[in-house]
Amino acid sequence: MSRTTAASEDPRTRAGTQLLADVRGEIARADAKAAVLVGAIGLSAGVPTALLSGGRRSPALFPAPAALLWWAGVACLATALLALVLAVIPRCVTSRWAPGRPLTYFGDVRRAAQAGRLTSALAETGREPGPGLLLALAETSDIALRKHLWIRTGLIAFGSSAVLLPGSLLFA
Repeated sequence: MSRTTAASEDPRTRAGTQLLADVRGEIARADAKAAVLVGAIGLSAGVPTALLSGGRRSPALFPAPAALLWWAGVACLATALLALVLAVIPRCVTSRWAPGRPLTYFGDVRRAAQAGRLTSALAETGREPGPGLLLALAETSDIALRKHLWIRTGLIAFGSSAVLLPGSLLFA
């Protein structure tokens, strides 16, 4: 039995590989959720804009309480959009790869290739997959966590704007 086969049969390696696949799936689902929510924000922003486009209503003519609600709602909507865009943009993690460290993602592969060490780095990572797997799992888990935090922020801001904007029109 080869060393790679033995490593792939190691329960820790199998568990780490499964967790890494699960985290990558969660990242893909988070991106899909955020993309759908960005579309919903676009639609939601169109409703108050359409109501105001007739020219009879303008936030500048709203009474002070209605204007305050309006601009707070606009700020929440902008915050929601920003948060959801931050959730979907790719993470540009700086590669910390150096000779002797395992390859964990495309940035490491690129850096090893630029150093002319890709073949040896691949061989090293293949001989001892555990450390690379742990690093990849930690990095992708951090990405998934940050995406979910931005989505949560976006949902809270979006929900707030969904209350504030129509509420301001009730008082206008």
